[in-house]
Amino acid sequence: MRHVPPSRLPATLTRLKPPRFRGRLHDPRTATAVGRWLGAAVLVCFVTGVLSHVLQEPPGGLANRLPTRPVWGYRLNQGLHVATGIAAVPLLLAKLWTVYPRLFTVPPVRGVRHALERLSVAVLVSSALLQLFLGLLNTVQWYPWPFSFRQVHWALAWVLLGALLLHLAVKAPEIAAHWSRRSPGTRELPAEDAPDRRSLLLGVGAAVGAVTAVTAGQTFTPLRPLDLLAPRHPDHGTQGLPVNRTAAQARVSPAAVRDWRLRVAGPRPYTLSRPELARLPQRSVRLPIACVEGWSASADWEGVRLSDLLDRAGVPHDARLRIVSLQRAGAYGVTEMGASYARDPLTLLALRLNGRVLSADHGYPARIIAPNRPGVLQTKWVERIEVLG
Repeated sequence: MRHVPPSRLPATLTRLKPPRFRGRLHDPRTATAVGRWLGAAVLVCFVTGVLSHVLQEPPGGLANRLPTRPVWGYRLNQGLHVATGIAAVPLLLAKLWTVYPRLFTVPPVRGVRHALERLSVAVLVSSALLQLFLGLLNTVQWYPWPFSFRQVHWALAWVLLGALLLHLAVKAPEIAAHWSRRSPGTRELPAEDAPDRRSLLLGVGAAVGAVTAVTAGQTFTPLRPLDLLAPRHPDHGTQGLPVNRTAAQARVSPAAVRDWRLRVAGPRPYTLSRPELARLPQRSVRLPIACVEGWSASADWEGVRLSDLLDRAGVPHDARLRIVSLQRAGAYGVTEMGASYARDPLTLLALRLNGRVLSADHGYPARIIAPNRPGVLQTKWVERIEVLG
């Protein structure tokens, strides 16, 4: 191989030096201002994510005491979770823009403390980017990875929270010095930067407002006409509601539906055909159905109170239930229900939706609908109701 003398090499290769950033607003005050908004978004996402997780997988004896009121509680919680996560995208990008020149500081590590600080920042940035990426793909129900989204999203939330708390602890003096326009550190910055900083923050705020306005309508009804970029449109779908998993995708066979009979366990177990179920006293309720992906919509449901079915079987009032579906593919074919939901007068084994018999994709012959309950637990194609104790 021919040797090329150093004098013949390009100047950029012979004099490797870190880039010099002469642009303004890569300063602590701008980073702190954007960071406050981003921190608030992360906090809202974390709290609402924990609440969603508890409603889906209640720990220990909490299963029988989960609240069923307000009936729109989960709708608000999950809508806020997804809307805030989407709003966090421009905030995170703006935050990274303000601080990225620090990636090129020389020397890259100035001691053990500095090395730990940079490591914590690497964990914070990577976990935040991955968490938002996974969450956004979940809103469109695209899972190109081999692992469970829900488990990884839950574990990564704690990693992100820990990295954020560590970062705040390390940066606390700098944050305090630039928290407000009157802080000591901020007063030392060039005064001519203040108008540009305000313009940047107004632009970031406008971006957050824009992405919220065109996506939050999938949950927040007044913004529904503007949900141009929302992953789901709650009014689009058979019988006025979207369908996350069709009967074909769940592998609900026509033969199983044709021969369907509801089986209810208990001290006095029994079975019912659909005509027999339809002859029982019917109740009508208006309840929202809210999905973990962020969309929600209210609908009129008609069917038999679950508590009436349990009383007929002699099931104790404090019993937990297992709801078994006809579905043979996909998650949540078998779900559990605590006594607070099972005995709520609004919880139905629904037979009709918005005035019409349930379609196959909405759970025919019968499905569960309960107040303040995640949509993934509103089991469709119910086949058996079992007692857990």
